[in-house]
Amino acid sequence: MAGDDTAAHEPLILDDISSHGDVTRGDAKPTLFIWALTFAAGISGLLFGYDTGVISSTLISVGTDLSQRPLTILDKSLITSCTSLFALVASPVTGVLADKLGRKWIIIIADALFVIGALWQALAQSVWSMIVGRSIVGLAVGGASLVVPMYIAELAPSAFRGRLVTLSVLFVTAGQMVAYFVGWRLSAADHGWRWMVGLGGLPAVIQLGLILLLPETPRWLMAVGKVDLARTVLKKVYGAGSHGVVESTLRAIDMEIMEEEEATNTRHLHTDLAKIRPLWIQKLHDGWTQLFYVGGNRRALIIACFLQFLQQSCGFNSLMYFSATIFSLVGFDSPTLASLSVAVTNCIFTIVAIILIDRIGRRRILLYSIPVMILGLSLTAVSFYFLPQSGSGAHERLPREPQTGIWPVLILLSIILYVGSYALGLGNVPWQQSELFPLSVRSMGSGLATSTNWGTNFIVGLSFLPMMQTLTPVWTFLVYASVCVLGWFCIWNIYPETKGLGLEEVGELLKDGWGVKATRKRVGSS
Repeated sequence: MAGDDTAAHEPLILDDISSHGDVTRGDAKPTLFIWALTFAAGISGLLFGYDTGVISSTLISVGTDLSQRPLTILDKSLITSCTSLFALVASPVTGVLADKLGRKWIIIIADALFVIGALWQALAQSVWSMIVGRSIVGLAVGGASLVVPMYIAELAPSAFRGRLVTLSVLFVTAGQMVAYFVGWRLSAADHGWRWMVGLGGLPAVIQLGLILLLPETPRWLMAVGKVDLARTVLKKVYGAGSHGVVESTLRAIDMEIMEEEEATNTRHLHTDLAKIRPLWIQKLHDGWTQLFYVGGNRRALIIACFLQFLQQSCGFNSLMYFSATIFSLVGFDSPTLASLSVAVTNCIFTIVAIILIDRIGRRRILLYSIPVMILGLSLTAVSFYFLPQSGSGAHERLPREPQTGIWPVLILLSIILYVGSYALGLGNVPWQQSELFPLSVRSMGSGLATSTNWGTNFIVGLSFLPMMQTLTPVWTFLVYASVCVLGWFCIWNIYPETKGLGLEEVGELLKDGWGVKATRKRVGSS
């Protein structure tokens, strides 16, 4: 969309022509300050990714160290999925606290929980103690996964918003890659798994030191009346010679806040309960009302929750949790090394996504990449079909003896194909969710969408191994492929393109409908 069309609209952070005629800064490069805050905030993604990857190696290394017995399928499922369950609990609460305490303080609290959870796991002597440690980490993951993309999006100029938020996803994939490397090196050591989980607290300590030096977002600062601090932050965001853009942005944010307050006061005048409710309850109630009863906000919520549901229901994180288990069952001598190759693929294609997402666009990259995911999942199912099984008929089980031949290799290659295409699209696009919501409901909307992610993650993580055992691997992967097929058609019908659009433009897209027709006119047939 041309610069003249966007000049009148408000992105998360303005980078257009100001009302005083300042030169356009949309083609400027992100400042060193933006890179620094993205790196510091992105360490939360590294922590989440490390936790996702390290459990894969831990499950095959723990032996009888917990409760003096081998882990059962139920033990493995609970240890894995409890993190997602507590992330689900934390996300909506974090959405409210992020408006009360600020984005930065949520990251600080999450860091403290990461450290406590990592040490608890490292010292665990029983299965239930391990579950408690991973549940503490789940609270941290739930808070950080909501706030970090929001923190970056509210600070980044709109021209780079997609890339910088995707960069936080790159930290997740890098964390997974580091976890598999550490698992590969330590899996054969006595009690090496304790070092694996304990090391997860180290990045949190580093981030805590860095994040204390960084500011709050200008939008939150304006919302609590700290205008001078917001101005200082924006000057650092845009660099030298940015006075006009900074003042224009401050006015736009202030106007948005006043409009929201005026709309809230108008609604409260007609509500008797508003006269006796505490102010914070009034604001909370009004936020929920706006989110569910304003058409554009409701459609934004449906899109955000759907994308987060699809990201998890396609089975990706289950593969990351249990990849070492799968590769050990199908005959690889070093299952953690095979898992490392999958993590490296995920990291490489996330880098590619950073390059492409603001060029190709969110919608198009999903429509192009999901069919390749379907192909990868289908090839995995076919490979398992021809892999010798221990049973027969409808109740075939996982192979009990290591397998040789072409089929284990094809399983690995098919999973790599699936993971690469996932990293291009579904791995990062859902985390662009904050750009769908106006400021008044951004925390709540993002909180519910993130809760959808972790709720689905919990169900899929808990059910993956039982599905592999009862439905057989063939049908398990075909179920995931079917979910991707349905997801593709939903994206085609309800998800508009938001590439390069400001906040007000996204709102206009969703105001009276899904905005897909307008998208097709603006960017082409897809």
